[in-house]
Amino acid sequence: MVYKLRIILDTKEDIFRDIEIKDKQNLWNLHLGIKSAFSLMGDDLSIFNILDKDGIVVKTVPLEDMSDDGDGEIMSDVYINEVFTKPGDKIHFQYGFMDLWEFFCELVEIIDEKCVVNYPITVFRFGKLPLKAPSKTGAKSKKNGVMPLLDDDFPSFEDELKATSFEDEDEDDFDDDDDFDDNDDFDDDED
Repeated sequence: MVYKLRIILDTKEDIFRDIEIKDKQNLWNLHLGIKSAFSLMGDDLSIFNILDKDGIVVKTVPLEDMSDDGDGEIMSDVYINEVFTKPGDKIHFQYGFMDLWEFFCELVEIIDEKCVVNYPITVFRFGKLPLKAPSKTGAKSKKNGVMPLLDDDFPSFEDELKATSFEDEDEDDFDDDDDFDDNDDFDDDED
């Protein structure tokens, strides 16, 4: 069987691709199909988030194993027919690190396999892909790409310095040379 999936880019504009993939292929094959359909360059990290019927993430499947013990489930371990059981099932796909592309994947229909077709294949394209990953806030990214620092719960250095009183500190007199006179008794013997 072949699963027809609608891959929707998470943006204000309507941008999506329809991809057909065999039910016995895995999420790694779907990952490659999405990269091809949206012309995503590079070998960035990516993950699939398996969602329940309410859209809550029940399982995260990365491209590569990031677990400490090295036995985590990866995309090549999970087959398409394990993730999508009926039309309407959805998963979430994230691609990239600094520029994060986010997609929603929905099973549209299950159809018969066609001979001489190399799956996954893009069968429909709608909308023009932006040059950069869309931001979640919808604001235009700054030219230099620098992210502003978030406010934290720590006081600023200047505020902390003004609030600190040094009156209770011991008044040491560092002008006394008496403490260092003992060092004069030390002889360097050259033998």
